[in-house]
Amino acid sequence: MMMQQGKTMQDIKLIKFKDTKEFFEGDEKCNLYVKTDKIIFGTSYLEPRKEGAVDPGHKYGEEIFFVAKGKVTCKFSKVSKNLKEGDAVVIPIGEPHKLINKYDEPALICWALAPPDN
Repeated sequence: MMMQQGKTMQDIKLIKFKDTKEFFEGDEKCNLYVKTDKIIFGTSYLEPRKEGAVDPGHKYGEEIFFVAKGKVTCKFSKVSKNLKEGDAVVIPIGEPHKLINKYDEPALICWALAPPDN
């Protein structure tokens, strides 16, 4: 891994969970960790048998979901994908999507969008 020259320790940002921006999309509890002009990163938590709201898709960036814990179904406009812990899915630009936890355990999904829609 190449390190960029000229960066200092002040350029490294640590974001504590308590400092994230919490919001809900349906039953999906989201925590936004960082939003820059290049990337958005956050997490989504879904209790068993709960579902998030439909995200209409993003105009400029691809989004990635990574299942850190549990299992979820990601419903798209024409298909659904069942994901388990350790799985990831890349969501194309403009594709509507929704997370559904139809299982008996909570699910934690990490997500990133690059570049953000702004």
